Amino acid sequence: MKHDAILVLDFGGQYCNLIARRIREHKVYSEIVPCDITPEEIKELNMNVKGLILSGGPWSVYEKDAPKFGSRILEMCIPVLGLCYGHQMIAYFSNGKVKPGTKKEYGIAQVTVDKPVGVLKELDRREKVWMSHGDTVYELPEDYEMLAFTGSCPIAAFRHKTKQIYGLQWHPEVVHTENGMKMLRNFIFEVCKCEANWRPESLIDKAVTEIRETVGEGTAIIGLSGGIDSSVATFMAAKALGERLLAIYVDHGFMRLGETEYVESTFKKHGINVVAIHAQERFLKRLEGVVDPEEKRKIIGEEFIRVFEEAAKKISADYLIQGTIYPDRIESGFRKHSETIKTHHNVGGLPEEIAFKAIIEPLRDLYKDEVRAVAKIMGLPDELVRRQPFPGPGLAVRIIGELTIEKTELVRKADKIVADEIEKSGLGDCLWQYFAVLTETKSTGVKGDSRAYGYTVAVRIVESKEAMTAGFARIPYDVLERISTKITNELPQVTRVVYDITHKPPATIEWE
Repeated sequence: MKHDAILVLDFGGQYCNLIARRIREHKVYSEIVPCDITPEEIKELNMNVKGLILSGGPWSVYEKDAPKFGSRILEMCIPVLGLCYGHQMIAYFSNGKVKPGTKKEYGIAQVTVDKPVGVLKELDRREKVWMSHGDTVYELPEDYEMLAFTGSCPIAAFRHKTKQIYGLQWHPEVVHTENGMKMLRNFIFEVCKCEANWRPESLIDKAVTEIRETVGEGTAIIGLSGGIDSSVATFMAAKALGERLLAIYVDHGFMRLGETEYVESTFKKHGINVVAIHAQERFLKRLEGVVDPEEKRKIIGEEFIRVFEEAAKKISADYLIQGTIYPDRIESGFRKHSETIKTHHNVGGLPEEIAFKAIIEPLRDLYKDEVRAVAKIMGLPDELVRRQPFPGPGLAVRIIGELTIEKTELVRKADKIVADEIEKSGLGDCLWQYFAVLTETKSTGVKGDSRAYGYTVAVRIVESKEAMTAGFARIPYDVLERISTKITNELPQVTRVVYDITHKPPATIEWE
């Protein structure tokens, strides 16, 4: 059976895959395709394409190398929705006027809805939306009409008068747009007439089959960190390969307190063949004197591969399996027009020369919440399903500046205090992530009636659904006070604790 589907044309926007994820939340299949896909290529896809969404992107429509779509896309009998850059592109291709705005809009904006029709059906006169643009649509051709505006954006939404073509200057896929899901739902069901006939269960069999067919009769190793992504990938790989799989856990010296013992005991208990490699000195030596976060990630990524290669050679394994998920790839700028936000060690950090026939990434198109859903369907233990995310480079990217053993121990203990207090307060299940960061800032304090001069620890606690967007958590002050008091009491080198109240965007969840 062919699923109804909406294609997202990728212009390099950081939220491109988030758009696809939001559509999947409505149980409608969505896939990301190149922005220059042709009508003929769309018709050849093995799916019922019911709509097209043009993503945002970090470009101006007038830039020489700016990505563009083929104008014939607008002539197809398929509804089209342009978002941000996509909104501008539709106006540009239709002979409207797009130029730099008199005032750039970044963040929350109040939009006035003149005509609540189509994508804007049943919306209020005033709506809170998330903007992120420099260029603005100022004029539309006669066959289009304006639907909404802001104080500095005269055409914040429009539609074609006779065709199902819409443009929104804002980002409905971002949680900060209050009724963004309603807007997408209107497009999916009211405009495109899709049926909610897709389920994530199909991803499991597809991934297991891919692993089995790629490895064939050979042997593979998998990088196991103990986080939800690598855990799900490990259980999938074990289902596909059985005893021909070896899970490699690398302790690079930047793991959480007690992590190595936890991973070994948990996975062996479930019949997974696990080998722990203790490589603390090796990684620290490679990272000596390195302060740039991108360089840290790339060094760690390369060193991981070298450790995996050595382990694979011992058992004649030709394939490496990783728990890479889509946010890792999108933030690493893996697509043609994508910006690099930060290089993930298992994507952009990979060296060019690799001694494996292939690297298999069964979760590469999934978001974190989809991975959790798959984990539940597969029957993974609750303790693994509920674990908060932990970056592959570990505490190395939670230490700002140069890495040392002293700093690593400090942030490891501070991180444990944050985790313990959050979980003790019963807040853990409703939060996405909670951890400590050791900053480069030092400040004066008073301890035991004497002057102290020590480190500043930042506490980061966020709420999210898929990690592409997040909001800082409004933690009760008494919990934050307990965290601060324990950190400054138990870690004499720390004189100050601060709480990070920045959303993503504009920040990322991790500091580096």
